[in-house]
Amino acid sequence: MDATEVEVRAVRDVGPATVALELATPAGFDARPGQFVQVRGEVDGEAVTRHYTLSSPSAEETFEITVGVDPEGDLSPWLAERDPGDTVGVAGPYGDAYYEDEASVVVLAGGPGVGPAVGIGERAADDGSDVTVVYRDEEPAHEDRLRALEAEGATVVMTTEPLSDDDRVREVLSAADGQPFVYGFADFLADAEDALAAAGHDPDAAKAENFGPS
Repeated sequence: MDATEVEVRAVRDVGPATVALELATPAGFDARPGQFVQVRGEVDGEAVTRHYTLSSPSAEETFEITVGVDPEGDLSPWLAERDPGDTVGVAGPYGDAYYEDEASVVVLAGGPGVGPAVGIGERAADDGSDVTVVYRDEEPAHEDRLRALEAEGATVVMTTEPLSDDDRVREVLSAADGQPFVYGFADFLADAEDALAAAGHDPDAAKAENFGPS
C-alpha cells in the first residue's frame, strides 16, 4: 500500500518511555503480526519517516504500533504527543518475518521487539496455537498483555540478562517446539541465535527482523 493518511484513534502509555498508537486501518491494508509499516509525520515543517512493527494481533478495523520514545528522537516524541483525530502517514506493510498460522510459536524479543511479540503471541493464542515468549529488557513494556498471555496458558519469560546466560531461558527454549521468531536490535539477534542453538533449535530457521544497531 502506498503512503496514505490514517487517523489516530488512541495513544496509550504501555511502559517506561513507551507508547502504543492505535491507528485506523486504511482500505486495502492487509497486514499480519510481525510485519512493519513506514510511518510519516510532519515535524517542524519537515517530513520524517521511521519504521514500526505491528503490535496488534490483527488489523481488521484498527492496528497498533508500539513506539519507544527517545526525547532526542526525530519522530517518536512527536508521535507520543498525537491526540485522537490527528493523522499520520502510513505505507506498507513490509517484511516477511511474520506469523503464518503456525501450530506453535517461539518468540524471542529484545527491547522494542516486544511489540511484534505480543501481537504474534495473542494472534497465535486466539488460533489455539502453543505460545512461548522470551523477552529481554531492563524496562519492560506491555507487561499487562504478557501476563494475560501467561494466564491463558502461554509460557512467558522476562529477563534482564543475556538469553544465553539465563538458566530459565535455556530451560524454556529446550522444552519449546515451534517456529522461532526473533525481533530486536543486532546485538540481541546474535544473543538470541546463540540461545536458540544452545537449546537445540536451528537459528537459520528463525523468522528474524533486525531493527539495526543498538
